[in-house]
Amino acid sequence: MDPVTLVAQALIAGASAAVSGAASAAVTDSYRTLKEALTRRLSGRPEVVDRFEVLERRPGASAEELARDLVVTGAADAEVVELARRLLDLVGPAATRPAKYQGDLRQARGVQFGDGNTQHNTFG
Repeated sequence: MDPVTLVAQALIAGASAAVSGAASAAVTDSYRTLKEALTRRLSGRPEVVDRFEVLERRPGASAEELARDLVVTGAADAEVVELARRLLDLVGPAATRPAKYQGDLRQARGVQFGDGNTQHNTFG
């Protein structure tokens, strides 16, 4: 996994765990440390730092823009990547496992995700 994706996944996993209230003190501390490290590196880019807060308010929100910003700013340096690895280790393997269902729904019609579904569509 590339460093930027790793950092973005760690932020998403940390935000989700923190919001759900299921985070241990170690996870919460690790997430806070990662956010603080990134905030220092992005001090001149408040719009990027705001994306962390969006992830906290809406767990599961896309981190594509955040990942793009991490590439552009070079904020995902060795220290940040190591902090992200530690956080993902604490959150557990489920945080790094790809989603069971993935799809590109930009021009989709009549979409259904899940197991054992039946769907009948008539498009005119």
